Amino acid sequence: MPTQAVRTGVTLNYEISGSGDPLLLVMGTSGSLPLWGELVARLAERHRVIAFDNRGLGGSDRGEGPITVASLAEDAAALLEALDIPRADTLGWSLGSAVVQELALARPDLVASAGLYATWARADGFQRSVLTALRLPYVHRDMESALAAAGIAFSPQALDDPNLPQLLEALLPGFPQNEAQMQVTVEQWDADLAHDTLDRLDAITAPTLVVVGEQDLLTPPWQAKAVADAIPGAEYQLVTGPGSSHCMHLERPADVADRVDAFLAAVPAR
Repeated sequence: MPTQAVRTGVTLNYEISGSGDPLLLVMGTSGSLPLWGELVARLAERHRVIAFDNRGLGGSDRGEGPITVASLAEDAAALLEALDIPRADTLGWSLGSAVVQELALARPDLVASAGLYATWARADGFQRSVLTALRLPYVHRDMESALAAAGIAFSPQALDDPNLPQLLEALLPGFPQNEAQMQVTVEQWDADLAHDTLDRLDAITAPTLVVVGEQDLLTPPWQAKAVADAIPGAEYQLVTGPGSSHCMHLERPADVADRVDAFLAAVPAR
């Protein structure tokens, strides 16, 4: 896949699919490109999709300096500039949604619209407990336990599906592959826990979509609703029923793609 040096010491691995208005996808904690599953192909039917690996994961360099939500947003901005894309729609999942928040705040010129999928603005006690538990296996470099704990990101229906092992096996390339990437993931969990935009979200001017599943235990619906309430004019969509998990884009990819497509079709010319 192509790589692009976007900042001093940082080269990001990316792929571009489809044609049309540019749509930047920003990945969640511990993930790289394969963890988008079918979503990229579905979105690429109507958009020019730019998906990339966050620094230190997949095919992207770690670079220097701390990994924070703000520094990851700077990477995303630098990638758009390096690709000569002056303005893009965005869709961030989990950590990626926090990155999109910071990008929309710091570089509103680059953000035509903000898609926030499985999002939050400030971790509450429940969420901190969940994120801290998920962080621990990476601290101890215990990938088997990390993958077992990742089951909380799926729905009860998926976890009881006899085909789950095959699904997870196909996703393994999207998870950390070595000790260095596990350390980067620890830093990403720390960035999740430190993320706090709640008192600044009212400054986001981009048209915003907030999507969350009712079964999401990592970024619960009440957290996503708080984000939508804080952003002027944001559209909030709560997805219900089986498969409405934190990994809803893997369990119900057509549903997520259709919601993003419908929202972007209604956004004024950009």
